[in-house]
Amino acid sequence: MTDPFAASPRREAADSGDSRRPWARFSSWLECVCVVTFDLELGQAIELVYPQDVKLTEKEKTSICYLSFPDSYSGCLGDTQFSFRLRQSVGRRAPKVREDVYNGDAPVALQAEASHFFGYVYFRQVKDVSVKRGYFQKSLVLVSQFPYVHLFHSLLRIIAPEFFDKLEPVLETVCNEIDQWPPPVPGQTLNLPVMGVVLQVRIPSKSDKLGGSPVRNTPTENLLPAPTLLPTIHELDLFRCFQSVLVHLQMLWELTLLGEPLIVMAPSPTVSSETVLALISSISPLKFCCDFRPYFTVHDSEFREFTTRTQAPPSVLLGVTNPFFIKTFQNWPHVIRLGELKMAGDLPKQVKVKKPSKLKALDTKPGIYTSYTTFLHKDKILIKRLLKGIQRKRPSEVQSVILKRHLLELTQSFIIPLERYMASLMPLQRSVTPWKTPPQIRPFSQDDFLATLEHAGPQLTSPLKGDWIGLYRKFLRCQNFDGWYRHRHREMSQKLESLHLEAICDADLLGWTRDKSEVEIVDLVLKLREKQVKARRQQLQLKDGVLDRLDGFVSAIVGSLPGDLQAVLS
Repeated sequence: MTDPFAASPRREAADSGDSRRPWARFSSWLECVCVVTFDLELGQAIELVYPQDVKLTEKEKTSICYLSFPDSYSGCLGDTQFSFRLRQSVGRRAPKVREDVYNGDAPVALQAEASHFFGYVYFRQVKDVSVKRGYFQKSLVLVSQFPYVHLFHSLLRIIAPEFFDKLEPVLETVCNEIDQWPPPVPGQTLNLPVMGVVLQVRIPSKSDKLGGSPVRNTPTENLLPAPTLLPTIHELDLFRCFQSVLVHLQMLWELTLLGEPLIVMAPSPTVSSETVLALISSISPLKFCCDFRPYFTVHDSEFREFTTRTQAPPSVLLGVTNPFFIKTFQNWPHVIRLGELKMAGDLPKQVKVKKPSKLKALDTKPGIYTSYTTFLHKDKILIKRLLKGIQRKRPSEVQSVILKRHLLELTQSFIIPLERYMASLMPLQRSVTPWKTPPQIRPFSQDDFLATLEHAGPQLTSPLKGDWIGLYRKFLRCQNFDGWYRHRHREMSQKLESLHLEAICDADLLGWTRDKSEVEIVDLVLKLREKQVKARRQQLQLKDGVLDRLDGFVSAIVGSLPGDLQAVLS
């Protein structure tokens, strides 16, 4: 059989953004597709990588191998789906232009990762007498820079059963179909055909109204078969993920918000990865800026880095399944030990908070092992509403909507005072003039910010009581604040740059040059060109026609200079 992948040009050709080049469209969704199998002599081994010319380092291949199989303690028979996240090798590549454009319009939590890959796994383990070990064990893995957990697991449910039946030819077909997909553009609804199914998805945009209604079907003329609507590309069933810890949601939200070192110890990689991703999404729209691993194994290259006892545990959120980790992570301040879901009558049994010192034996019971005391009080009304919903057989999706809205409102109540104070640091628009460097954003003062909370704090929008100021003090020292502040400062700096460019555009540039020396005029042209390049690179939000008008000004100014200078500047 001829291999259509073998002769394809190198991946860098696709990075130019030309969608007509081989694999350009494929690589705007996925880095590659891997097949990992169990070899009696080698252990886990990569059997196939598509496209075949994709460049994974040996370290990345080893990580993918170990992260694509549940460990032996999980006892996963049949089909299992889960997710992982791994660090890319240093110096892999710079972000592509289209990723910068996408990230500029996408919500922060859905931006393409520059230094990590996500892996989406469909693992099958079934009895097979024709195999020496007596079991068929294989994983199909989608590797991507995007956290589209719902989309990619939905895609795997379509292609994996067919792949395990017909193997390699299925991957060739699927990869070629994905290479026909339009690229992900925030705000657009896309139809994605694969294996006789059309998935209709909407890519969220940062301008979307938070907590808005779910995606509705978009009429499509003459589209056969009728599209399968995915209401989300990234959201999880939060209620299902949190049903055994509902009474402790406030604590888990605070631990995640503060980027505390946290272990999720689960009975399977599915529960481990879903719980970690649910915790991260609980602080949306705030981006979780610490490291996180939805599924982590002892073979991971960062194992030593995360488990050293010579220093305090790092700000990382790890999902694990191997009981060995109980001994390894005894010095970690917060461990969530989950078991199989048990019912107490018609309600899910809630795990208890226990002292970390109890986390010793290998048969540690489910619980949240921590000495942490929450800053805010529990929302007892929410807990009652959710537990009543279980008794009344309220659908899980509806319970998830209630939970998501509560967490969104809680996070927004927390962020709004920070946003309000940050906006006050922005220079006034009238202070931006064409002939001076844009004014600086004033520095963030912790004391000044905390002083604003008395009259403009979260109590204006949240009914929760407690030590909000203590929570803010701790938050201002964590990585999530640092990431939020850098992002907002960058946005504000770009806004100042945009205002400055618009002010320059409204000025009489040609009039200014009339009594200036050639050296001053050349200096102006070079500075204007530098600003234009920067504006295009950063995708600055400018009024229509600003850059075109600047091009016209620069051309007119250059045209007014002597011929020899025109030749140099052209």
